[in-house]
Amino acid sequence: MSTDKGKNSGGKYSKRGFASMDKDKQREIASKGGKAAHEKGSAHRFTSEEASLAGQKGGAAHGKNAAAGEGRQSRPQKIAKG
Repeated sequence: MSTDKGKNSGGKYSKRGFASMDKDKQREIASKGGKAAHEKGSAHRFTSEEASLAGQKGGAAHGKNAAAGEGRQSRPQKIAKG
């Protein structure tokens, strides 16, 4: 009897790792990591000015792409050969 340890039953992806965990368990682990980083002093805290600038940059980039007809789900058009 052979078993494929890397695959789930009939699916395409492995049932291992962080992404396969319950969402509450992921949140718990991520929370512990964030708290540890702040205690260690290696976590970055945005000032309101930094956050505002980041939002402006993201909005500008999004608006530029939308105006050009580009989006997250847009795909290059196939050109017929002939």
